[in-house]
Amino acid sequence: MDVGTLARDIAVVVVAYLVGGIPWGVIVARLAGGPDPRSVGSGRTGGANVARALGLRLAVVTGVLDICKGIAAVLIARLVGAGVSVEILAALAAIIGHSRSPFLHLQGGRGVSPGVGGLLMIQPIVAVCIVPVFVIVFLVSRYSSLASLTGSAAAGVGLVIVALATRQPPVYYGYAVAGPLLIWLFHHDNIARLLAGTERRFGSPPASR
Repeated sequence: MDVGTLARDIAVVVVAYLVGGIPWGVIVARLAGGPDPRSVGSGRTGGANVARALGLRLAVVTGVLDICKGIAAVLIARLVGAGVSVEILAALAAIIGHSRSPFLHLQGGRGVSPGVGGLLMIQPIVAVCIVPVFVIVFLVSRYSSLASLTGSAAAGVGLVIVALATRQPPVYYGYAVAGPLLIWLFHHDNIARLLAGTERRFGSPPASR
């Protein structure tokens, strides 16, 4: 790999991180004149907490915009011809940027939505197949965190199965492991509350921070 290619690839990953860091939850709240999602519930900026702060409609808007961050990260890598490995690094960088946003003093969401966006670009059939997993777990438990954790794990397993079946490059397994691992890492406090039985169910009154 020459210096120019390396510089391009690093630039793509950095840009993907910055794109992932765009705090759509905060931006949507400010445009709507509503409370900052960081002031209620979990204090996160993702769609689930935006729903607590601003209602379901604006949560959907936020979720779609956050998904687009993952899509954009992979698309940027693809447009400059950076290759599959850099596409996957860009997708992971968007997840990290979403949860550790440089625009919010390293605060943010859990990484689920940009993870879905990246997966839509990398292996769309898996992204579609995990939707019912998320929905069923959410409807049964009413824990958005548990649904996200289960969905991300299912996505990792699904990506490995499809990659094996279609003989994809080994780097796909990297995303299958690293993507869910990051999402679980960014859910560490939710996991602790789930184990302790103190996790908030979706629809329960938001707690002020």
